[in-house]
Amino acid sequence: MRNLSWGFILLVFSTQLLHLDAFELRKGQKTERISGSAGDVLEDDPVGRLKVFVYELPSKYNKKILQKDPRCLNHMFAAEIYMHRFLLSSPVRTLNPEEADWFYTPVYTTCDLTPNGLPLPFKSPRMMRSAIQLISSNWPYWNRTEGADHFFIVPHDFGACFHYQEEKAIERGILPLLQRATLVQTFGQRNHVCLKEGSITVPPYAPPQKMQSHLIPPSIPRSIFVYFRGLFYDVGNDPEGGYYARGARAAVWENFKDNPLFDISTEHPTTYYEDMQRAVFCLCPLGWAPWSPRLVEAVIFGCIPVIIADDIVLPFADAIPWEDIGVYVDEKDVPNLDTILTSIPTEVILRKQRLLANPSMKQAMLFPHPAQPGDAFHQILNGLARKLPHDKSVYLRKGEKVLNWTAGPLADLKPW
Repeated sequence: MRNLSWGFILLVFSTQLLHLDAFELRKGQKTERISGSAGDVLEDDPVGRLKVFVYELPSKYNKKILQKDPRCLNHMFAAEIYMHRFLLSSPVRTLNPEEADWFYTPVYTTCDLTPNGLPLPFKSPRMMRSAIQLISSNWPYWNRTEGADHFFIVPHDFGACFHYQEEKAIERGILPLLQRATLVQTFGQRNHVCLKEGSITVPPYAPPQKMQSHLIPPSIPRSIFVYFRGLFYDVGNDPEGGYYARGARAAVWENFKDNPLFDISTEHPTTYYEDMQRAVFCLCPLGWAPWSPRLVEAVIFGCIPVIIADDIVLPFADAIPWEDIGVYVDEKDVPNLDTILTSIPTEVILRKQRLLANPSMKQAMLFPHPAQPGDAFHQILNGLARKLPHDKSVYLRKGEKVLNWTAGPLADLKPW
């Protein structure tokens, strides 16, 4: 432990030089170009590469829902609201559906909140089904492809499976009417029934202005080696403690609660964002779903994300070189976290920090308002542009039907 402590002191001194502003690079500070199979496309400009038609729906599908509960503007599922607002004034929007490459249906399916702010997705399938019935009845474009040239924002824990409990989500499966559409969703896990092939995985919403207000001077050293704040056990929903996070969070607590290199707790201090900026590594373990806003926060604050979620599909994985900026740890290897992290050479850590310092990396994780070049809105559009041109097979022959409108639980068929 003595040698380890000295190594950490040296690391703190080194990383102090690389503690960059979370939102813009300060003059004279060094970063590193993001290149390779991921990274080069971060700065792609989607304008001129696609046109999007935005359906005008009755306000009961979006604006009235938000008026009822403005808290929806700040929770981690708010991307569906801000994407709608962005597209209304985006240069890729077309008012002529005949020239559109993509069609977007603005439905706020996560804005039914409990008193403590948790979304209840039980009405979401009926709401989405109602919206699809509306656009298929009033415009001809859905029926040409049964949604294959349409995209939907579905930022639930388990996307278009519309349930917050995984076993129930798997049982439900993706809403049948969305089987041909492109889904833009926060949920991403390989070989999972709730991740549709061709989906665009995006980061959850984290308030940019709030994070901006918590920036600390870059001269403050990273004196915390490993940082985490959050639940280790969800006693209310998992009394026996073995299912939540598949036991990974419990393993973190049981193995490292007394380790001086690990600053971990269930308390969520007012200095949470400042503490992340003082840390070298930030743990990003799965919870009920494989993702959380910690991933966004870690990138923004230059804290190397330690990703503990087997088979996770990370946001914009074709644009962000996650292996270069983060550390992957298998869930079964959590008891060895201390050995894994202290074994990473200092030069590797410094390179990850230089890449994290690149403003393009941070911008791609945010949904700012107003929008900015290279932000998450633009990365979604880039993802859609890379799917063009549509294959001829997406267009149905006259009279051809693929989707089953009566499939799914009977409760979903009730009018919304």
